[in-house]
Amino acid sequence: MHSSAVFLIEFGAIILALGLLGRLAARLRFSPIPLYLLAGLAFGEGGLLPLGASEEFVAIGAEIGVILLLLMLGLEYTAGDLVSNLKTQYPAGLVDFALNAVPGAVMALLLGWGPIAAVVLAGITWISSSGVIAKVLGDLGRIGNRETPVILSILVLEDLSMAVYLPLVTALLAGTGFVAGGITLAIALGVAGLVLLLAVRFGRVISRFVSSDDPEKLLLVVLGLTLLVAGLAQQLQVSAAVGAFLVGIALSGEVAEGAHNLLAPLRDLFAAVFFVFFGLHTDPASIPPVLLPALALAVVTALTKIATGYWAARRAGVSVRGRWRAGGTLVARGEFSVVIAGLAVTSGIDSRLGPLATAYVLILVVVGPLTARYTDQIALGIAKWRRARTAPAEPAAEPSAPAEVRDQDAVGRS
Repeated sequence: MHSSAVFLIEFGAIILALGLLGRLAARLRFSPIPLYLLAGLAFGEGGLLPLGASEEFVAIGAEIGVILLLLMLGLEYTAGDLVSNLKTQYPAGLVDFALNAVPGAVMALLLGWGPIAAVVLAGITWISSSGVIAKVLGDLGRIGNRETPVILSILVLEDLSMAVYLPLVTALLAGTGFVAGGITLAIALGVAGLVLLLAVRFGRVISRFVSSDDPEKLLLVVLGLTLLVAGLAQQLQVSAAVGAFLVGIALSGEVAEGAHNLLAPLRDLFAAVFFVFFGLHTDPASIPPVLLPALALAVVTALTKIATGYWAARRAGVSVRGRWRAGGTLVARGEFSVVIAGLAVTSGIDSRLGPLATAYVLILVVVGPLTARYTDQIALGIAKWRRARTAPAEPAAEPSAPAEVRDQDAVGRS
């Protein structure tokens, strides 16, 4: 009974604090994500008031939060939108990999951590946070913007790439042979392809199966189906987030609209728990020793992500302001980077990799909502200032004669 009471007190305090922080962020017209993360730091390992009894429940809630964020993103688009965007945006995926994975690999090699650590850190710097970006797009009201399909295409390409990357890096960290690693990779690719095929080919059938006039039944079926597919995908070495996103893609029409309205409050609750959970597992004392390399890496890869989004949006014909918004929105790193770092830490690679990855993600998950909101304003302001400096100066007007002189001239002419 005592442990149950402690759990209720702790979890209730977390939810109450999140609600108050959300109100504060709304008044400041600011994304609440950085405040949620700072709250996690305050109540996590080495924080002001560490929590214990509710930690396991918060961990499960965090996983559900990521799944719901990606499901809600998927509900905004049809299978046809997904296929057409992937066909047109795959070059952006290649540019994204080249600009953002290479800095991480180079940093690991410069620090002397070896090639396997280079592969791990490349993944950490490459993948943007679908969860954070989905939350930011909703907070800023940009779901319907022209640049949003470009952003989502890049995120989906990254998430699908994880179906290849995660089995590969797992095999490298475990030291398994080529055959075993190849089998794991083939299974992951097959599962991802199968789920995508079902979403594209049988989306209407799935929507009819899920459809219900009773909100309670619709909520239970959609949520149960999503968690089931996400769990199966993760069990087969495919991202649970990819599975949830594809379930959202498969649902369309009135079913998608009804599910969106029913699931929105649940998404907001569990998404907030996800960001708190990330902070809970970060010991503030481990950050200072690796802060400088993490900060340098964050600056470089923030700029490369902005360049990636700008290039992809320009290629799609988006306006200049939308190009900068696309780049700024992609800056945040989060759940995938944490998963990759966790694999490396448990395998016993260099002990400094975990704290560096944590500091790096914390920096960009706080900076990401800021760049999403202000990058276009800053870029256009700088461009306007440069035009003003380089514009040719207008010739100065001749000074007019004093009033007394004009009066004397007038008297003389008279």
